Amino acid sequence: MRLGISGTYSSGKTLTALALSHYTGLPRTTARTMREILPDAAPGKTLEECTAAELLQMIVVRHTERVKYEHQLAAGFVSDGSSLQEWIYGALRVKVGINPNDSAALGDRDVERTAELAFFDDVMRQLGVSFKQHVQRGFDAFVHLRNELPLSADGHRPVNDRFRTMADARLLEVLDELRIPVHVVSGTLPERLRAIAAATGLRPVTTEDQAVAAARAEYQRIDTTIETRRTAAPTGRPPVHRPVARSRA
Repeated sequence: MRLGISGTYSSGKTLTALALSHYTGLPRTTARTMREILPDAAPGKTLEECTAAELLQMIVVRHTERVKYEHQLAAGFVSDGSSLQEWIYGALRVKVGINPNDSAALGDRDVERTAELAFFDDVMRQLGVSFKQHVQRGFDAFVHLRNELPLSADGHRPVNDRFRTMADARLLEVLDELRIPVHVVSGTLPERLRAIAAATGLRPVTTEDQAVAAARAEYQRIDTTIETRRTAAPTGRPPVHRPVARSRA
């Protein structure tokens, strides 16, 4: 089964994907995250400081890497998100601005539609045609995580609650449009694993506790160095950093 874990920012996609891979034995795709791509795309900048053009570059790079690893694991995989994530996150910035935190004071009002945002909107619409076609062909089903967790304050997410809510609704809307089976789950990590196995028919190869423990250990090794302290690798691959402990599950 080619299964995607869907959900808005800080919904727990990464940890759930890690745990589900251990729980079911499905390999996990390993495309670089936006934070890992950033030092190559915009050295010395944080995501909040990126221009529309730089954001587009990172969206295309991540999509390309996703396609590569999904193709290599075509017999079955679990994916932390999908190309829909980056596309929708980008497309919504037409309403909330390139850095959504800058427009937080506007409440439910959209930002002014500048010429830059109008062009960005046109580009994102066209990218969406290709991205949706790819996801429709490349995935058998999705698990969508309810937007029930607080936003992680790790310095890597230039978003606010309005953006998260909009992204959550748009993801479900597009998956319905593509007619891809979607299973919405919630609860603790063990509860999510049980619900996913029941909904998809995947058979566990280990216990919930063992899968969760293995996932948490792997999650702790994810580098959370702030973007401005990273340097691009000469080969284009992400540099190796000493792991930083994360307190949030």
